[in-house]
Amino acid sequence: MSDKKDIRALTKDQLRDFFEKEGNQAFRGNQVYEWLWSKSAHSFADMTNLSKETRAMLENNFVINHIKVDDMQRSSDGTIKNAVKLHDGLVVESVLIPTKTRTTACVSSQVGCSLDCKFCATSRLKRMRNLNPDEIYDQVVAIDNESRLYHDRPLSNIVFMGMGEPLMNYNNVLKAIDKITSPEGLGMSPKRIVVSTSGVPKMIKKMADEKVKFKLAVSLHSAIDEVRTSIMPFNATFPLKDLREALEYWYARTKNRITYEYVVWKGINDQKKDVDALIEFCKFAPSKVNLIEYNPIDDGMFQQAHDEAIDMYVNMLEKNNITVTVRRSRGKDIDAACGQLANKSS
Repeated sequence: MSDKKDIRALTKDQLRDFFEKEGNQAFRGNQVYEWLWSKSAHSFADMTNLSKETRAMLENNFVINHIKVDDMQRSSDGTIKNAVKLHDGLVVESVLIPTKTRTTACVSSQVGCSLDCKFCATSRLKRMRNLNPDEIYDQVVAIDNESRLYHDRPLSNIVFMGMGEPLMNYNNVLKAIDKITSPEGLGMSPKRIVVSTSGVPKMIKKMADEKVKFKLAVSLHSAIDEVRTSIMPFNATFPLKDLREALEYWYARTKNRITYEYVVWKGINDQKKDVDALIEFCKFAPSKVNLIEYNPIDDGMFQQAHDEAIDMYVNMLEKNNITVTVRRSRGKDIDAACGQLANKSS
């Protein structure tokens, strides 16, 4: 590994200062910044409007620690899963999910995960480190390129639902989103970005105070504390009352609807009392419930609920004027579906 500084850790002003200190014109910093972000250059040699001497000087001082798509798998349904190798040899995964009207990037925010959800393959990897803003950004660029190549259109949406808990890597995730939405980066609308959290109350309030423009989704899976703790043990530290209070605060500050991601499992949360608790939990703010098909990770404890249980959820939620969708899984044949990342590729 190089001991040179990663140039993408510098702001545009810092780049301008660097060029001035080297006896160069400050605007060269603007040019380099554009190459690094909006043009996603992977090497200084690509920066063709700089002199060879300037490129050599950059090479002597800096590195560009870009990601490399180590392995790309394509599903029969058009889903693409990337095994993304980072500069230090660690690997994360990201997924392109196409529909007729959009292509969505599902990106990772940590190598492994800080949390311990029992139904998720990623949680079985210990958290090795947080991803840097540029490593998150690069995943989006790679998927945008694949969307254009294989689906003939640019990437339209981003969800932070890959490996890791985004709010446990808060600063880097927000910096990455800032670059993704900046006209000097990818220029995507923040309204097309969803950050999905298992529920870290303090950080949800922080996002509300910072008036973020992206959307929030919560991996809920049960609105009964004992049940939720049994499948998501960290719920003992962040119980539902604290999560609910944080979400009430979020809604009061942002007026943005909250999406709940919710898997129904056989024998765990497939009874009427489970739906009643969910309805009660949702009442304080406009919300939408995504019922997600479960994708096995070779663990007998969790099994997809019967269709009758799903139908019960849909009927009861709709009767209570809560928007509900049933989300069928994509990319199951390549282990790219929800909860499967890091299951068999590492």
